[in-house]
Amino acid sequence: MTLIINNDDVAKVLTVDTTISALETSYKDLVSGEATCRPRIDIRIPTSDPNKNYQFGSMEGGSTKGYFATRMKSDILYETTYNGATTSEKYCVKPGLFCGLIFLTSIENGEPLAFINDGVLQHMRVAGDGGIGVKYMARQDAEVVGMLGSGGMARSHMDAFMSVRNIKRLQVYSPTRENCEAFGRDMAAKHNIEVQVCDSPEQIYRGAHIIASLTDSAVSVLDGTLIEPGAHVIVVGSEGRPDPATMEKVDVYLRFGDTPAPTGHPEFETDAEYIAWEARPDLPKFGNGRWGTRARGVWLPERRITLAGILNGKTPGRTSDQQITWSERGNLQGAQFYAVAGKVYELAKAAGLGYEIPTSLFLQDIRN
Repeated sequence: MTLIINNDDVAKVLTVDTTISALETSYKDLVSGEATCRPRIDIRIPTSDPNKNYQFGSMEGGSTKGYFATRMKSDILYETTYNGATTSEKYCVKPGLFCGLIFLTSIENGEPLAFINDGVLQHMRVAGDGGIGVKYMARQDAEVVGMLGSGGMARSHMDAFMSVRNIKRLQVYSPTRENCEAFGRDMAAKHNIEVQVCDSPEQIYRGAHIIASLTDSAVSVLDGTLIEPGAHVIVVGSEGRPDPATMEKVDVYLRFGDTPAPTGHPEFETDAEYIAWEARPDLPKFGNGRWGTRARGVWLPERRITLAGILNGKTPGRTSDQQITWSERGNLQGAQFYAVAGKVYELAKAAGLGYEIPTSLFLQDIRN
């Protein structure tokens, strides 16, 4: 039987600790050659509405340890302006609905094992990266988080930060005061920490050891001029890119790694976050097509270290409590989904969760 696993079931079995462990194992397997993945590929096509475009995104990876996964997204993209900020928006069918699926298979016999909604897992795997970055790069005594954003990514990142550091205080700002206050109350109750809901974004930086920008803004909302010595920086949204002032201040940049080159084609090796093809490429696109340029890769090569370098002892991470550090995954998304989805499948199956459908529906006796 093949399992259909929805977000409610994922939330019942997947913890941030399980996520971080699965991700770290996957990254180690990439370095040893036991796993492989490719960068995300996007296809963008204009719709009949000039203010929107269609985007299909997919990424995939697998390991000798048993699983392969393809994660795919089908989105209508557009932008909106609220309180002076330009945000990237998306939907499938209608606003408020989204289509993101993970197709998990067995590498032993090719069996379709599960289709998994990617919403909860997506938040957890991104937050897991944030937790790994803090684990290896933040000060050991880091206890104050300064956060921009109060949505789902903010919630999952707080779980990850709490998992790897003894966080005592959260300073948070987002433009919608009501949402920010509700988030603050929830975090104070869940984690038993002090929370300051800030009146302005400038206030989140004061005394913060971890700066997390977790927004759907189309452009960077960080202000590097306010980041204090010793802070570790994490960015989700705005292409994962800090503002120029922050990048100027960064002393050590941890990029977890890069996808391997295709076998027999070393010339195709890339550090790009994604590779895109477009219909009507002369027309502007939204979302990741906003800039119309090469996707982000290694930003600060002279200050870059890798997770493999830290784990094998070849490079130190932070060497001073005064250094400003920044971490990001690189283009290893495909390696994340087989690892975390595999854990979700195992846990859901053991708990009797998910909706079973006959695997025979996906099999045929005509060779393709």
